Amino acid sequence: MKDIQSDYKSYEQATEPKRPLVKNCIRAFLVGGLICVIGQLISFFYMYFFHFTEQTVGNPTVATLIFITMLLTGFGVYDRIAQFAGAGTAVPVTGFGNAVISAAIEHRTEGFVQGVGGNMFKLAGSVILFGVFSAFLIALIKTIFSYWSGI
Repeated sequence: MKDIQSDYKSYEQATEPKRPLVKNCIRAFLVGGLICVIGQLISFFYMYFFHFTEQTVGNPTVATLIFITMLLTGFGVYDRIAQFAGAGTAVPVTGFGNAVISAAIEHRTEGFVQGVGGNMFKLAGSVILFGVFSAFLIALIKTIFSYWSGI
């Protein structure tokens, strides 16, 4: 059985197309950076026109980025951007918005409750779970350290 596995592995390596790793990394970096620049411009917009502070501008900026991503995903534009940029679109918060709305669009034929509502957070559920758990751990560590420094 081992000969078959090694033969298949060598066949697989010979027929697998070579991926342009450096080119893909540059695309991901540039598109991810562009998304971050757009996020910064949205932050400046909120600070200038709505008088948010640097401490309070984060939440509306993130909500706006997720909303824009959901619109672009609904119109099929974000998927084309993601094919071009790869991980550059998945790493920022826009990847979360894309994951949520893609699952909702995919299951819309099953109805709003069982289809959209039941499947919307399947892909993003682990992000939410581990994000909340990580935030809890960080808050716990910060509380312990602040308690010890106060003693």
